[in-house]
Amino acid sequence: MRKSVLVVDDDAFVRSFLSMILKEEGHFVVEASTGKEALVKFLNFDFDLVITDLKMPGMSGLDLMQECKKNKPEVHWIIVTAYGSIGSAVEAIKSGASDYLTKPFKNPEELRHVIRRVLKEAEAERTIFLLSEELGKQFPPIKMIFLGERMKKVYEMVQEVAPTTATVLIEGTSGTGKELIARVIHEMSPRKGKPFVAIHCAALVENLLESELFGHEKGSFTGALNRRQGRFELADGGTIFLDEVGEIASSVQVKLLRVLQERQFERVGGSQPVSVDVRIIAATNKDLKAEVSDGHFREDLFYRLNVFPILLPPLVDRCEAILPLAEYFADKYSASLGKKISGLSSEAKSLLLEYNWPGNIRELQNIIERAVILSKGLIDVIHIGLDIQEDMVGANEGLLKSTEKETIQRVISEVGGNRRKAAEILGISLRTLQYRIKEYGLN
Repeated sequence: MRKSVLVVDDDAFVRSFLSMILKEEGHFVVEASTGKEALVKFLNFDFDLVITDLKMPGMSGLDLMQECKKNKPEVHWIIVTAYGSIGSAVEAIKSGASDYLTKPFKNPEELRHVIRRVLKEAEAERTIFLLSEELGKQFPPIKMIFLGERMKKVYEMVQEVAPTTATVLIEGTSGTGKELIARVIHEMSPRKGKPFVAIHCAALVENLLESELFGHEKGSFTGALNRRQGRFELADGGTIFLDEVGEIASSVQVKLLRVLQERQFERVGGSQPVSVDVRIIAATNKDLKAEVSDGHFREDLFYRLNVFPILLPPLVDRCEAILPLAEYFADKYSASLGKKISGLSSEAKSLLLEYNWPGNIRELQNIIERAVILSKGLIDVIHIGLDIQEDMVGANEGLLKSTEKETIQRVISEVGGNRRKAAEILGISLRTLQYRIKEYGLN
């Protein structure tokens, strides 16, 4: 894919050499001989990549990068430096550069490799940004999802498998973002722009699931008044995401196996084979190997699905992501609710870090939304939520009851005594709320 690149160097030979390499790769190139000239061109044109010499008269490459990043932080940078100044290049990377090149250049292929890799990263990040915008109401920015060493490895796997046609099996507990990862794979694949069709296999009974997946012919069952296309046909040319694939009944598993093997199936009530070009991404919160051992899942189907497994770690194993996510959700909900939130107290942060998060990112999102509703400035322990406080290991029981009582009383007052509304805000059932009101003797 053709990209636009700004090459900055006071040495005309270096500029010419880099431009030649980039043009051979099919990219559009703009040259600048000084930092100030480059700054003007940068601000007046959209570049995907800037390659700049580190040391230049007047504005240095590092100064140029720092100034440009104030306006367009998403642009990637490669710093060019003399061999003896690698330490300065490392500092530039710490300041936001993607990579560095040393001169004199020894191998043109090495240059091409670095440029290709950085441009590939730039394209991936752009895809992630656009997908974040599309899914912003449901998910945090995807880069935040990949925070931490374990998720960086997941991201590397996603980058490797996305351009291929391989079937992917995403494993992980509920709320870890399996559908989000599937969407990222689709958006980073050659099928981008084609349909992405998701179906929650656990939400439908056996007969309905078969019809949803493969469609049905007119008159195939009571109520089938017309021929209907299934999800596989709707996803033709694109990707189908089978969420909770471990819940599929054995009779449907047989037809799914055929699709994986032959890319063909028959509609319910039909006899003519339907061919599709579909990439399959499946997800499960079950241990499918154990399901195979117990006879609940076909072994041959498991191996067909498990071509490229990706395991998403639970949030409790991504501790470094908990507080950034919490702060992101706090900003998001304070903006949408029109409330001024000044952040989280140190006690609230400690509470979030100590909790085991059985509901993962989805649970964290709900907890922070409720905290924003309850808070009048700084989010504190009292606003975090009853479920967390009740599940805390080693917490002081008397303190928890006092905090819970105060929270319930405040919410009831804020909603004018409407118990049903109070229960919704607190995230508990009306029955539980009524029990607590009685237990604490609240009005």
